[in-house]
Amino acid sequence: MPKRYKITVVGAGNVGATAAHWAAAQELGDIVLVDIVEGVPQGKGLDLFEASPIGLFDSNIVGTNDYKATAKSDVVIITAGLARKPGMSRDDLMKTNAGIVKGVAEQVAKYSPDAVIIVVSNPLDVMTYVAYKASGFPKNRVVGMAGILDTARYRAFLAEETKVSVEDIQALVLGGHGDSMVPLISCTTVSGIPITEFISKEKLAEIVKRTANGGIEIVNLLKTGSAYYAPSAAAVQMAEAVLKDKKRVLPCAAWLEGEYGISGVYCGVPVVLGANGVEKILEVPLTTEERIALQKSAGEVKSNIDKLEI
Repeated sequence: MPKRYKITVVGAGNVGATAAHWAAAQELGDIVLVDIVEGVPQGKGLDLFEASPIGLFDSNIVGTNDYKATAKSDVVIITAGLARKPGMSRDDLMKTNAGIVKGVAEQVAKYSPDAVIIVVSNPLDVMTYVAYKASGFPKNRVVGMAGILDTARYRAFLAEETKVSVEDIQALVLGGHGDSMVPLISCTTVSGIPITEFISKEKLAEIVKRTANGGIEIVNLLKTGSAYYAPSAAAVQMAEAVLKDKKRVLPCAAWLEGEYGISGVYCGVPVVLGANGVEKILEVPLTTEERIALQKSAGEVKSNIDKLEI
């Protein structure tokens, strides 16, 4: 019989609940939704389970406040933490969310020592480091969701401008998840045709800027929350790559030890994502400008990590 996978989603807010929804709809496995607020994960889990006859997915979904129910999970998606509000930077959230993610990672290590951890909590790259340290897991089994979301925003804006299908836009966005992210123009194509054949450099620069500000654009529109459809979809794409051992080439926040001239930091780079988590880090050729920008982005993440007492 094929293995029935178990996915834990920590945090039953908008991102976590929507991640559970995407995962259930794709029948990736049984789902445990965890949150510290009594009743919220139980209610959302039950609601989602009751949707299964309509959505035609055979996933068992439960909500809980107790990590015992998460035991032996194959993948754990961490979305717990405070969300950004207007006027807040990702860094404003850092110290509070570090404490939350540390506690979560310790519980994950206790009950699911063989899991792959996917971190979504902000500030993303720093929280992935916190989970890595607190869990004691090997570097390949703790990975951050950043580049997929940033790349999706970039691809969506490019498809809108070029008036072609989003499926035909190939792109990579590397670096830290935030203002210092690095969209690779040299790796951006429309079905293999350089993007510069479709869009002027000036317009491309505008789209790059909008991509970097993609999260805050949504925060400012919502006023009382932050993005959750695209971030949760990105996390579940990663979970699918792990559970199905798909060997997807995806931009993710991975622990670097010399790649791209960067060490001792989580930073968004292209990786091969499979059953063992980050199975390989791919070093693509960068222009001098892109390499400098990537190293600067990693440097900003490193300076934030250095502020934490872990």
